[in-house]
Amino acid sequence: MNPKSCWLLVAALLCAAAPAAADDLEKGKEINGTCAACHGEFGQGGKKGEYPRIGGQRAGYIEDQLRSFRSRTRINIPMFPYTQERELPDEDIKAVAAYLASVELPTKMPTFTGNEDALTKLLMADKVMIIPRAEGDVENGKAIFQKQCHTCHAKNGRGRGKFPMLVGQYTNYLKRQMDLYIKGDRPHDEDGKTGILNTLQEKDLQDILAYLTTLQEPTE
Repeated sequence: MNPKSCWLLVAALLCAAAPAAADDLEKGKEINGTCAACHGEFGQGGKKGEYPRIGGQRAGYIEDQLRSFRSRTRINIPMFPYTQERELPDEDIKAVAAYLASVELPTKMPTFTGNEDALTKLLMADKVMIIPRAEGDVENGKAIFQKQCHTCHAKNGRGRGKFPMLVGQYTNYLKRQMDLYIKGDRPHDEDGKTGILNTLQEKDLQDILAYLTTLQEPTE
């Protein structure tokens, strides 16, 4: 096969793959209709953190957690009916994870042009996600985070791979998960720094949470 033919084949394959990706996102959006009852239409969470934000979360993390719910290695009784194999096979997990990861939740109110109708304005405003500043020593929290946490969760707190984004997540939800890790009620990722939270004082944990709330950067 000559070089020109190779490029034509590659181009054809890319064109063929694009609709499939769009179809997967559409399928994921449809599946998310079930998730929205608790986590919100845009994955923004609910009840002030009782249900966590999942919109904009890393796809690898969402996939990993859904499989953990399904295998019961992560105990969360409300999730069990929705993550049984017949209800949520692997292909659906990938689709809904990809869709949720694609959702963007701005951190400031949008600028309206004056041409939007009332419903459009309401929907745009509903997507704004701002976590209130948490109390604590931000500088201490920053020092601990940048030393102990950034390897997995990235310096900007937005995670990497299957390690979750922490910035933009409800503070009370993060604290609840910290407590579960410390007590051993939630398994830490096998590739993560197991036990790192157990070495920190309660004040240090609060300082980390305070620091994370400062990392929200308004998006244009």
